[in-house]
Amino acid sequence: MSYREHAPPNVLAAWIACAWERRGDGGAPVRVLPDGCIDIVWTEGLGTQVVGANTTAFLVSVPAGVRVAGVRMRPGAGAALLGVDAAALRDARIPLQDVWDDDGRRLDERLDHSEDRVRSLLGALGARVPQIAPPDPLVRAAVLRLQEPRARVEALAAELEVSARQLRRRFETAVGYGPKRLARVLRLARALGAARAGEDLARAAAAGGYADQAHFAHDCRALAGVSPSALLR
Repeated sequence: MSYREHAPPNVLAAWIACAWERRGDGGAPVRVLPDGCIDIVWTEGLGTQVVGANTTAFLVSVPAGVRVAGVRMRPGAGAALLGVDAAALRDARIPLQDVWDDDGRRLDERLDHSEDRVRSLLGALGARVPQIAPPDPLVRAAVLRLQEPRARVEALAAELEVSARQLRRRFETAVGYGPKRLARVLRLARALGAARAGEDLARAAAAGGYADQAHFAHDCRALAGVSPSALLR
């Protein structure tokens, strides 16, 4: 399955991590791991959906030749750009028209006939920027801290000078789930990244921020549905 990513324009950099496109090859399903992100995904023949932040992995099959395009929003930023409560999208796939009404329907139709769907998606999202609020700065600061291997969720609220309850509430609104879940998702991504770069599983676990390899294996099965070795194969 071919896959390409594109950097967002500067005007959208605060909200969007990347735009992407792929074409199916009819091969085995792709396992999509949780990443704390909200995506907008157009699939040829199926239309456009908003895919909320997932708590566990899911499998996607794309028939040979079918084109797919999307944008991946930064953790905690997608809800502001879409104008939704991220918790309502958690583990969900919702037609864009149900989120943006007529604007969603028109964009869906435009994508069906566009020669450059990535450009069409980014253009539609860029047009929203003057009318929307920036991502929640508290959540943005928390997400940055959670990307550090030694970050401690228990100390996060105190470091940011808010109550744990307020932090969780704002996290669920902006990300879709709480800081503990996102910390697990980001830790797994770090460990898998280290393993793919050539580290053995014990060193990869340490690089990700796990106490030991067994903890890494447990979290991988819980979040990805398979063991690290099976996933890396």
